[in-house]
Amino acid sequence: MPRPYVLLSAAVSLDGYLDDTGPERLLLSGPADFDRVDEVRAASDAILVGAGTLRTDNPRLLVNSAERRAARVAGGRPEYPLKVTVSGSGELDPAAQFWHTGGEKVLYTSDEGARRASELLGGIVGVDVVATGPRLDWRVLLEHLHDVRGVRRLMVEGGGKVHTQLMREQLADELQLAVAPLFVGQPDAPRLFGPGDYPPGRLRIEETRPVGDIVLIRYVPTAPGTGPHAAAADRRWLELACELAGLCPPSQTAFSVGAVVVAADGTELARGHSREGGDPAVHAEEAALAKIDPADPRLATATVYSSLEPCAHRASRPVPCARHILDAGVRRVVTAWREPDTFVTDADGNGLLAAAGADVVVLPEYADRAQAPNRHLPTR
Repeated sequence: MPRPYVLLSAAVSLDGYLDDTGPERLLLSGPADFDRVDEVRAASDAILVGAGTLRTDNPRLLVNSAERRAARVAGGRPEYPLKVTVSGSGELDPAAQFWHTGGEKVLYTSDEGARRASELLGGIVGVDVVATGPRLDWRVLLEHLHDVRGVRRLMVEGGGKVHTQLMREQLADELQLAVAPLFVGQPDAPRLFGPGDYPPGRLRIEETRPVGDIVLIRYVPTAPGTGPHAAAADRRWLELACELAGLCPPSQTAFSVGAVVVAADGTELARGHSREGGDPAVHAEEAALAKIDPADPRLATATVYSSLEPCAHRASRPVPCARHILDAGVRRVVTAWREPDTFVTDADGNGLLAAAGADVVVLPEYADRAQAPNRHLPTR
C-alpha cells in the first residue's frame, strides 16, 4: 500500500501534557517554534487534525508566512496544503474556521458519519467527505490521500487520540516533539499519548536542537510490523537493504542484493549483501543469517528485509535463500522486487515462503532502488 510519509508534530510540557485544564489553551510553544511549525506546514502536502482538536481549538491550519506560500505557488503547488480531519461520527461544526480558511479540505469518516457530515457540511464549497467503511480506517485513509489526492508528505498536528492511534498502528514515520520548559502536573489534563498496546522497542533519535527555549526532538520508529501489513519502520529497514545492494561487487552472472535481519523490538541482528567478503557465490540473506547464532530466540519473531525476492532455486549452492530463512525460524519477510527470469525461470521465492506459513510483504514502490545496482544485467 503506497502511502504518504506521516509526520506527527506536537508540543508537550516536561511532564508530557498537551494542555492544562484551564479554559484557555495553554501556549507551550514560543515564537521561534511557531515559525518552525509554519515551515514544516509549508513543506507538507497536507495537514491533519482530529475532530477533537477542531472542537476544542478551532484551528485554521494555515501557512502564515507569505514568503512560504509564494514559494509553494512558484513550485507549482497550491498556496496552502490540503487540510484533513477525521471523525467517526461526522458530527462537526460547519461554522468552524477549518472549513472557511485556506484551500481544499477533506473529511475522512465512517459510512454512517459520511451521511451525517454531508447533511452538516454539504453547503460548504471545497469540502470532500470520504467514507472509509463501517469505521474510520487509517490504512484506507492514507491510501486514498496518496493515490487520489496526491499527498506524499502528511503532517499530523493532533490531538492525542489521533497520535496514539497512528503510533499504535505503526503508521507514523516520524515524531517531532517540541518539549516546553514547564510543568502542568494536573492528572486530568490531556496527554500526548494514551494507554494501549504500542510497538515494542525503542525509537531512534534523529535530531535534537534548541528552538528558542523549546527543545525539538525528532524520533523515528524501529520496530518491524507484524503479519502482512507494512509498518512505517518496515520501509526504513527496506531502504537500508536497498542501500546495501549498492555495496555488492558488480557481476554479470548474479544479482546485487542487500539484506537486513531485524528483531521484533527493532534491534538489528545482522546485515549482508551479495558476494560479501569476496565470496562470489554468497547471497545477501545467506550472508546475514550466517552472522546470527541459530539458537537466538529472537529469530522466531524477526523480519528479514531483502531488496530482491529471496531465491527459491540457485545454481551456485544447494540451499536457496528462501529455505535458509525458513530453516532459521523466521516467518516474516519484506522485499521490494520480484525476481525476474534473468537467471532462473519461474522464480518464486515468495511463494515458497508463503506456502510454508511465512508472511511476505512486497513494497513495489522500492523496486526502482532495488533494481538500480542491477541495471547492467540483461532482462527477459
